[in-house]
Amino acid sequence: MGAGGRMSTDPPSNALDRAPTSKPPFTLGEIKKSIPPHCFQRSVITSFSYLVYDLLIASFLHYAATSYIHLLPALSAGFAWLLYAFVQGTVLNSVWVIAHECGHHAFSDYRWLDDTVGFILHSALLVPYFSWKHSHRRHHSNAASIERDEVFVPKRKESVESLAKIINNPIGRTITIAITLTIGWPFYLIFNFYGRHYERFASHFDPYSPIYSKRERFQIFLSDMGFLSVGFLLYRLALSRGIAWVMCVYGGPLLVVNGYLVLITWLQHTHLSLPHYHSDEWDWLRGALSTVDRDYGILNKVLHNITDTHVAHHLFPTMPHYHAMEATKAIKPVLGEYYRFDGTPVMSALWRVVKECLYVEADEDEGANKGILWYQNKI
Repeated sequence: MGAGGRMSTDPPSNALDRAPTSKPPFTLGEIKKSIPPHCFQRSVITSFSYLVYDLLIASFLHYAATSYIHLLPALSAGFAWLLYAFVQGTVLNSVWVIAHECGHHAFSDYRWLDDTVGFILHSALLVPYFSWKHSHRRHHSNAASIERDEVFVPKRKESVESLAKIINNPIGRTITIAITLTIGWPFYLIFNFYGRHYERFASHFDPYSPIYSKRERFQIFLSDMGFLSVGFLLYRLALSRGIAWVMCVYGGPLLVVNGYLVLITWLQHTHLSLPHYHSDEWDWLRGALSTVDRDYGILNKVLHNITDTHVAHHLFPTMPHYHAMEATKAIKPVLGEYYRFDGTPVMSALWRVVKECLYVEADEDEGANKGILWYQNKI
């Protein structure tokens, strides 16, 4: 994917250079002062305008697909459903992003409104809203901590060495990408796949999961009810319209939404230049800076810039997406080398991640800090 005329697709000369790991010469407060104050203001009207816009496009696509695709010849109809799944899934991923902002209290100044909107939107996309909200908050609180981060926690060499010898080839990498982008998201929710290690079974659907505290259990139960309610509606639709109709109209786009989610998150937190830290070395600011902005071309705007403003998002998660680009431009001079951007085309970047980011280990030289871990690929 190119830059859509906005910026070069070529990675900057330092894209793969290691990020600094020393204590930053600035504080979070100094970063915040560099951002215009209005960037932190949340507007109910503006936030709803983006949501309504996305839903109108999704409604139009649904109407066009259900009204006309069945009139096409079989082969053309099959292609049209695939095209619909991709375009509708892209639009619905924008809705997903807004629901994600609700979980961060970035949609409005009213937490109850954020949770209501987020619960409805995420449930409609088969996401347990409060369950993911709480685990995602812990990810933001512990980013790049090898012990406490919640998602895309890198493996150590001893845990992947045997498997890597089998899959570290073009066919194995292709299979890895296909599996991760298709079933990675539901497996994370159900089995904590790619998640933090817990001493017992952890699931986003279990109110008694070790992921959650006692005071969060009721909200996990509510999330399950929202998920099951939508599942029941889909079951009733399948009975009345047929399972093939539900899979074409809803299942295909949902698969695309899930694929986008995993792809974007994967590439934001997996990069040769990004360090991970043991607890004795980790601190919140360096962890929050251990992420990278990417360029998805025209999709940056379509996806509400969740792709190319992730550094700012980790620093200030309650900032609404419609101010994130302005904030990103403002913080770059302050962050300097601590700001990470890689303009490598997305599919090339994904292949590089699967090929070269197999596990993390400290450098082997005697002067290396053993509490700082880097991606490696030597098996």
